[in-house]
Amino acid sequence: QELIRKGIPHHFRAIVWQLLCSATDMPVKNQYSELLKMSSPCEKLIRRDIARTYPEHEFFKGQDSLGQEVLFNVMKAYSLVDREVGYCQGSAFIVGLLLMQMPEEEAFCVFVRLMQEYRLRELFKPSMAELGLCIYQFEYLLQEQLPELNVHFRSQSFLTSMYASSWFLTLFLTTFPLPVATRVFDIFMYEGLEIVFRVGLALLQFNQAELVQLDMEGMSQFFQKVIPHQFDSCPDKLILKASQVKFNAKKMKRLEKEYAAIKNKEMEEQIEIKRLRTENRLLKQRIETLEKESAALADRLIQVASKI
Repeated sequence: QELIRKGIPHHFRAIVWQLLCSATDMPVKNQYSELLKMSSPCEKLIRRDIARTYPEHEFFKGQDSLGQEVLFNVMKAYSLVDREVGYCQGSAFIVGLLLMQMPEEEAFCVFVRLMQEYRLRELFKPSMAELGLCIYQFEYLLQEQLPELNVHFRSQSFLTSMYASSWFLTLFLTTFPLPVATRVFDIFMYEGLEIVFRVGLALLQFNQAELVQLDMEGMSQFFQKVIPHQFDSCPDKLILKASQVKFNAKKMKRLEKEYAAIKNKEMEEQIEIKRLRTENRLLKQRIETLEKESAALADRLIQVASKI
């Protein structure tokens, strides 16, 4: 763990990442070349997004670059093996990073493993329910560990999802420059999503004094322009601070159950609302029918009375 926190040497990353997530000798690797021959309903979407993935990086520059081609291949192949998720914006940054370290077949296997075993699949499902859970858990930690900042965020209507969603969906790959983001990713390969919570809270701890002075617009700018480059020259400082953040896995599990209960209740309430609306509609129809019948009866009574 300590060695990984110090950063995996670049030339060892490919093999270490594969070993950490048990992606060597995966049967799905044998399907890869066949998957590339197939067509995916997500192709147009993938093509649109890959041009925006690491546009400044030499490997991905230019429409016909090797980087864009292999990135397209891996994303397409995954969309075919997991049709429920298909393709989700943001995942290309993760695959792009893998492709900077290893050949496409290996990157594909690692990505499949990350999706299956590291909660990423749940994050990238169309409902994005897991992202909601992560935000809920993060808010709890924020409230618990940085109450003053939490109150300030709330007073400014600065929602956690506004700054933290991309942290979870791209594992800081769209936040920090690659040398820093890759260090975080090293730890992610070993610890999973826990490092995202840790780094996120570390960032807020570092910047609490400045953030509480800013309004919503100021905070948005701060997150976009200041935070990304604070650790360019000293990623170790960030990693150390993140390792010191209090993180209780049991508490996270409890929050997961709590969140599931809230969501179930919301779903039940929605079902009940739907049922009541249906009932209401049927009652209205019944009333309209009764009113028509009543009017018809009144007409008949008038006719009978006039004859008498």
